[in-house]
Parts: sequence; structure tokens; C-alpha cells
Amino acid sequence: MKITVSVFFLLLAGHFAASAQDINALVLKAKQKIDKVNDYEASGRMKTNVTFLKVPVANVKVYFKRPNKLKVKSEKGVSFIPKGAVSINVSSIIGTNDYTIIDAGTDKIGTTNVRVARLLPNDDNSDVVLSTVYIDEVNNLILKAKTTTRDNGSYELEMTYGKYAAYGLPDKIIFSFNTKDYKLPKGVTFDFDDGSKPAATEKSKNKKGRAEITFSSYTINKGVAESVFL
Repeated sequence: MKITVSVFFLLLAGHFAASAQDINALVLKAKQKIDKVNDYEASGRMKTNVTFLKVPVANVKVYFKRPNKLKVKSEKGVSFIPKGAVSINVSSIIGTNDYTIIDAGTDKIGTTNVRVARLLPNDDNSDVVLSTVYIDEVNNLILKAKTTTRDNGSYELEMTYGKYAAYGLPDKIIFSFNTKDYKLPKGVTFDFDDGSKPAATEKSKNKKGRAEITFSSYTINKGVAESVFL
């Protein structure tokens, strides 16, 4: 069967249109899971790996309230997450509809095939410049997300799921960030790996840091007081 050039391009255009619709639908399905959560309080254990610091493993409480309020507190009541870390919550990445979705093809995370979507904010003044999400399209779960911001550096999330997958809430999250964006809470001090002062070399500051939280439980949609986020 012969296909004219014009028909070929119509078919090609139809293919790309269908692909765009598919990726939009996939992001929407992942979003619908996350949208079930209005707020939560979670308990977990947090390991922080910053090159020039010895940060102890800590029991933490993580509080979230829509649309983008997030607080991470250690057992001593202070947070060890770098500035701009609202990105640690996937809801802050796809929680709005104010972005354009671009199909970036497929990839693999471990043994899981994923679809890749790039989210471009429609608001030119948004702090987020670009977000890239890697979606398990069988379970409609975001396994990985990368966010580049205008003022607070770039962040990367990796999530594994279990008991709370129906809500799009991970059992474990790994949050990677540039150590130059890491700031100690006021009044908190730690030992430095080499015994030096906080003024580590620029080379050390520009390395990647990592925070790993393993959650033991979530309390979902039971209300979180505004005072928690002050």
C-alpha cells in the first residue's frame, strides 16, 4: 500500500499528539494519587550525608499540609534539610496544573521501566525552572524527580513505595542536593570530618549531599496545626 507524503506527515503528527495525550494522562494519574493527601504527619529515621559534617542519624517527624507546607523536625526539634527543600515533597512538584508537560521518552530505574515527563512552569516568575519526573506507568507512581530552581539550586528525589503507595507516599525517600545550599540550624553544631571549621573549601561545598528518610508510619488527613510550620 502506497502512502503519500502528506498522509505520512498526518500520521506522524497524529502519533506525536497521541504521545502527548498519553504523557498528560499519566502525570494526571500520578497526581490523582497524591491529591488524596491533604495533610500528614510521618515518623521516620533520617541519615544525612554531607561531606564536611558528621551528622548523627536522627528520629524525625515530617509534617505536610497542602498546598506546599512542609516541616522536617528531628527528635531535638530542629530541621536538617537545606533551604528550598519544599521540593522534598512530590506534591509541590506536580500539585498544581500550572505547567506544560513534555514527553521525554522512556528510561529505566533499577528493573522498572519508566516514562519521563518534563514539567515547564507557565509562570515566568516561578522559582522552579524545570522539573523532570520518572513515572512507573504500571502503578502510576513517581520513582524519581529532578527539580532545578532559580534561587535554591537543584534537587533530586528517589522514592520507594510500600504500604502507603495508594496515596503516592513513599516508604523511603533519598533527597540529593548541592552542599553549598546546606545550612545548619541556628545554635546547632556538629563535628567536622577533618576537624576544621565550617568554612570548608569551595570544592567540598560544591559536592553532593544526601538525606535519606525511612518512614515507619504516616497519619494521613487527620489535620496538622498551622503552628507546626512556624
